Amino acid sequence: MMSSRTYHAMRLALSVALFVLLLAVWEGVIRFFGVSSYLVPPPSAVVAALARGLSSGIYLNHLLVTLVEIALGFLLGAGLGFCLGVAISLSATIDFFFRPYILVFQTIPKVALAPLIVLWFGLGITSKVVSAAVICFFPVMVNTVTGLRAADPDRVSLLRAMGASPAQIFRALRLPTAAPYIFAGLEIAVTFALIGTIVAEFLGAEKGLGMLMQSMNYTLDVSGSFSVLVLLSLIGVALTGAIHVVRRWVLYWEK
Repeated sequence: MMSSRTYHAMRLALSVALFVLLLAVWEGVIRFFGVSSYLVPPPSAVVAALARGLSSGIYLNHLLVTLVEIALGFLLGAGLGFCLGVAISLSATIDFFFRPYILVFQTIPKVALAPLIVLWFGLGITSKVVSAAVICFFPVMVNTVTGLRAADPDRVSLLRAMGASPAQIFRALRLPTAAPYIFAGLEIAVTFALIGTIVAEFLGAEKGLGMLMQSMNYTLDVSGSFSVLVLLSLIGVALTGAIHVVRRWVLYWEK
């Protein structure tokens, strides 16, 4: 019978083989039909542009700026979303007064706010952090409210009958019940933080991968733009993977 390690190794090998096959098809189609590199560059040109950018150090400088903006925006948005979600789920008064405004603000496309945020907070890091925080706030808040309200009412009543305080019920029952929901929101939010940061950098920035990509578009460096997209994809995968690792460590009972 096939072991678990062998099974996962085969899945990984098949995934890598499929990825290589897609790159080969992409390269072959571009060369066979003679598609201009100004429209769609072949993978070889993208890899060459990525190697040039990394070796020159220009990608690293902009990458660090973008990562700092993503991290600060994610921490700010997720922290505020969690705190407000806890307040709404535990207080009917706060829920009554804040819910209408939250619903109205939630329907607004957050990306459409990016130009105003850049206008209000300037071209520096602040506008990028605010843009990332705004767009990743709602997934965490909504999932926190849903998770905290998913606690079994019978268990809540049992703990109350045993003399547990609201704080003890929150720590022992509500928060562990809500933890999977919260981490699901965090996985979505970290991707949204990346999107919000890059959109704000597109609109105006002094440094960052979004600004670098915009400058490459202006100079028709399509291979360079694709190489930045590769970096952004790797960042998204790495950030989502980091949240997943923390989730497996915190929610050890899910294994």
